[in-house]
Amino acid sequence: MKQGLLSVDDALLRLLAGAGTPADPETVPTLQAVGRVLARSQYSTINVPPMDTSFMDGYAVRCADLGGTATRLPVSQRIAAGHVGAPLAAGTAARIFTGAEIPPGADAVVMQEACEAAEGNGDAILIRHSPKPGEWITCRGADIAAGAEILAAGIRLRPQEAGLAASVGIAELPVFPGLKVAVFFTGDELVMPGEPLPPGAIYNSNRFVLTSLLTRFGCEVTDYGIVPDRLDCTRAVLREAASGHDLILTSGGVSVGEEDHVRPAVEAEGELSMWRIAVKPGKPLAFGKVGRAAFIGLPGNPVSSFVTFLVLVRPFILASQGIEKTEPVSQPMRADFDWPKPDVRREFLRVKLNDSGGLDLFPNQSSVVLTSTAWADGLVDNPERNPVCRGDIVRYLPFSGLFD
Repeated sequence: MKQGLLSVDDALLRLLAGAGTPADPETVPTLQAVGRVLARSQYSTINVPPMDTSFMDGYAVRCADLGGTATRLPVSQRIAAGHVGAPLAAGTAARIFTGAEIPPGADAVVMQEACEAAEGNGDAILIRHSPKPGEWITCRGADIAAGAEILAAGIRLRPQEAGLAASVGIAELPVFPGLKVAVFFTGDELVMPGEPLPPGAIYNSNRFVLTSLLTRFGCEVTDYGIVPDRLDCTRAVLREAASGHDLILTSGGVSVGEEDHVRPAVEAEGELSMWRIAVKPGKPLAFGKVGRAAFIGLPGNPVSSFVTFLVLVRPFILASQGIEKTEPVSQPMRADFDWPKPDVRREFLRVKLNDSGGLDLFPNQSSVVLTSTAWADGLVDNPERNPVCRGDIVRYLPFSGLFD
C-alpha cells in the first residue's frame, strides 16, 4: 500500500462509526413491508400447521387395518382441505386431499396412486400398500412451533419473509423508515439522455446508476439533478438537502481543481474529511456532515463511483437502516484468467462466471469503461500486490449479494 493511503478496511470502519441510528420504527401492513428493515424480532403464537394434515391426495387409514399385498376397505367419508372429518371408524378409509386435517383414529395416508376402486357394490377401494405410522402426514407444528422466533430484527424483508409472517397471522410489522438520501451531480460537461450532446459534453450515467442503487436499497431518494459548476449553487443545494435528509451523496467535484466546488462548499456548510483510499478503481472519497446529514462524495469516473458505492457506501447505508450484517456474500472461485501485474492498491476486478465453473475477466479494467459493469456478474476482491494465475482460487463477490 502506498504511504498516506487509507486501507479499504480502515475506511469502512470510519464510515460505519459515522453511520447514524435508524429513526423510530413505524408499523405497516405486512403486505407493504417488503423491502423494509424489520425493527423487532417476530414470534409465532401458533403452530404451523395447526393440526396434522395430509401431505398427499389419497386415503387416510389405520395401519392396523392393512396387511399383506392388498386390502379392501370401504370409504366412509371425504375430507377436503378446510373441512374437518369425523373420527375414522375401524376397518374403513377416508378419501383425503392435500392439506386436509387427518381425522382422529387415522395414523397414515396412502397416496392415491397405490389405491384403486374395488370391484363389486359399494364405495370401496383396494389398497396395495402397507404404510408405516405417520406416512404422508405432516405433523402439527412441523414447520413452525408456537413461541418460535420466525423473523430476526435487522433483516431486510423479502417476499418470503412477508409470507412467513402472514402464515402465522401477523398482519402488521414494525419497520424502520427508509433512509432519506439526497443526490446531486456537478459538472458543466454533463447532459441528460435525450438532450443534444454538445462538443466536450458527456451523458450523466452516474445519475442513473447511483439513484437506482439507492432505490434498490430501500432509500427515499431526492434527486437534485445536475448542479452548475458554481460555488454558490453548490452551497445552496447542500443547505436545502441537509434540512430534510439523512445522507447527501454526490459523485465528482471533490478534487482540488478550480472547477471542483463540492469540496469547498461542504467545508463552508459543514465539515469534511478527504480520504485517499488504497482501492482500485476509486481512491478519492469524501466523508463529512452538513447540518444533521452525513455527506459522502464519490469519484466521478463511472466504474470508480459504482465500485466504491458497493464496497463502502452500501455498508454505511445498511448500518444506518438498522441492518447488523453489512459484510457482502463472498465465495471462493477459480480464476480462469491471468492478472500478472497487480496494483499496490486493493483491486476489485469485473468478472463473469463461465460455463465451466470459473471466472472470466473483462479485458479492459479501466475505471471509465462502464461496459465492464454491465458485462460482469460480480467482482474479484484482489488484495494489494497479489498476482493472479489461471487456476488460482480468488474471492468472488457476486452482484446478487452486493445488491442486497
